[in-house]
Amino acid sequence: MNIYVGNLPYTAADDDLRKLFEEYGAVDSARVIVDRATNQSKGFGFVEMGDDGEANGAISALDGNEFMGRRLRANEARPRERREGPRY
Repeated sequence: MNIYVGNLPYTAADDDLRKLFEEYGAVDSARVIVDRATNQSKGFGFVEMGDDGEANGAISALDGNEFMGRRLRANEARPRERREGPRY
């Protein structure tokens, strides 16, 4: 399951996100999204977990809880929408 994690602290790194979710099961990947131009965190990320039961447990446990001074949002990620037009 792919999990969206929002309201991340801007100082959080991929490893911080991975460690947080590993408390609830095996993490396949954890990535904080960064702005390409500034290399600064955008304040959200994605975690992939292979076991849906563990992923749902992590979502239930972490959604609305504080992490590094911020109240997290965690839910199953929606499929990425296709963008039209050229990329610059």
